[in-house]
Amino acid sequence: MARGGLILLAGDVGGTKTNLGVFSSEKGPRVPIAESTFSSGDYPSLETLVDDFLDHVDVKVERAAFGVPGPVVAGRVKATNLPWLIDEKKLKAELKLLDVVLLNDLEAVAHAVPSLEPADLHTLNEGKPVHEGAIGVIAPGTGLGEAFLCWDGSCYRSYSSEGGHADFAPNNPLEIDLLHYLQRRFGHVSYERVCSGRGLPNIYSYLKESGKADEPDWLVEQLTVTDDPTPVIVNAALDPDKPCELCMAALETFVSILGAEAGNLALRVLATGGVYLGGGIPPRILPALEHQRFVEAFRGKGRLSELLANIPVHVILNPKAALLGAACRGLEI
Repeated sequence: MARGGLILLAGDVGGTKTNLGVFSSEKGPRVPIAESTFSSGDYPSLETLVDDFLDHVDVKVERAAFGVPGPVVAGRVKATNLPWLIDEKKLKAELKLLDVVLLNDLEAVAHAVPSLEPADLHTLNEGKPVHEGAIGVIAPGTGLGEAFLCWDGSCYRSYSSEGGHADFAPNNPLEIDLLHYLQRRFGHVSYERVCSGRGLPNIYSYLKESGKADEPDWLVEQLTVTDDPTPVIVNAALDPDKPCELCMAALETFVSILGAEAGNLALRVLATGGVYLGGGIPPRILPALEHQRFVEAFRGKGRLSELLANIPVHVILNPKAALLGAACRGLEI
């Protein structure tokens, strides 16, 4: 457990950006002593990025905890979307720290869940949470992450998962056709292929090429000049004055698939304590998530639909939940 005066470096490492913060056991994980955001691609390794941060921090750090993208195996991870091989022992030695712990980025978000406050959340399904029941976390961002928490008799323990790479299971004729379309392109089709920042453009391409709706010229122009079509599609779908029919159809399909997979996660871990939607996308598409189609897809589990109806579903609004979770984990060392 955290000891008096412990000074911790915590990090949320991402393919695009990395958030770092220094925390103390006295102030806790919600009050950083220092904090900065870095462009991950500007550095050849996590060690050099951390060195740059610590050069500008006037405090002696003792330990570190980092949420990292990818599966952590034996204290090592090949970071997703970064040319970094991150190793606990190497970090400990090069940064001259007493201890370093790596955890999957979704495991970091899961660690934050017990510390989240009402202002950090937006509820989609009130449900009837079971005290000390298991909790599921699903996070569509650049990819699709999943994690869960279980009560061990005294506190919640967080566990990582690579469930986002499990086989996509369509639920209606349109999704069946979408699966066939993507199988021809990719072979294996995971939930991440259809339910992430990478996945939404795949849905859009299928709907466009199958003639479900026309692609307007102004949208073609916007998509041509961007490296990331997802924000363009989302903004066009949610435009209050002139929503794009094709983008609306893509986002509606995305929401239904997310609802179904969130329900699948709830069944897999029997998440009677609730399901939490993390990642960068859910806060941006709240109007679409509040539509009945999300909850219907979440609850639509046949004989177990009533069980799902009683499971709370919340969107995590706090954009630094992964950093908070890494700090929570580190202060337990």
